[in-house]
Amino acid sequence: MDAGRILDDFQNGVITREQALERLNNLPFEDIGFAKLDHHRKLRRGGIETVFCAGKTAEQVRIIFERFISAGGNALGTRASAEQAEYVRVALPDVQYDPVSHLLYFIGKPNPRTGCVAVCTAGTSDLPVAEEAAKTAEFFGANVKRFFDVGVAGIHRLFACLDEIRTANAVVAVAGMEGALGGVIAGLVSVPVIAVPTSVGYGASFGGIAPLLTMINSCAEGMSVVNIDNGFGAGYLAARINTLVTQGNRP
Repeated sequence: MDAGRILDDFQNGVITREQALERLNNLPFEDIGFAKLDHHRKLRRGGIETVFCAGKTAEQVRIIFERFISAGGNALGTRASAEQAEYVRVALPDVQYDPVSHLLYFIGKPNPRTGCVAVCTAGTSDLPVAEEAAKTAEFFGANVKRFFDVGVAGIHRLFACLDEIRTANAVVAVAGMEGALGGVIAGLVSVPVIAVPTSVGYGASFGGIAPLLTMINSCAEGMSVVNIDNGFGAGYLAARINTLVTQGNRP
């Protein structure tokens, strides 16, 4: 819920005083029994609450999306299954679903996109996590440039697009296997790098533990690391950095 929009609607006569009070009563959260929806988060942190769909029933996801949409805001769900998406979209046909990133989203009021975030992958197998990061950053107002399959096994592919990557305000580096891409990029660019280890790899990668350890042990300065397969976390962080930069806070 956007408190500023409520006040604007009241000032412009779109809603009555009573309607404005009713909507404001849902701040800072709305208790719907199985969940407490944080309508206040955009006002407090600059971005709406995101729905983690895994483990929820399709009915629960639908109700949550209905409540966020009825409050006049956008809605984003991560790790949504195709079955959940199909169920939600029957009731809410304007909700979109991306089967690659498994993001479920509704954009009633588009965020103007500014700046640039670069999303890079070591290999094509890292695409689902990379797209989760890219589409999340776009949802929260960043322009995104994608650079896929630029891993260290053919590092000349990375060098071929390095000049363009350097124009970004933040870089997301997604890699499985040994996870070297993040450290390599962090050693070549002047902006923050968010490294994402993926569970892609053979047995000794231990489901993403090996690239995670590589990334958190990197000696390249300016690189942070999120959890295994956490494209959403990387995309959100990159978008927040990008927002600070485009507001004139870049050093």
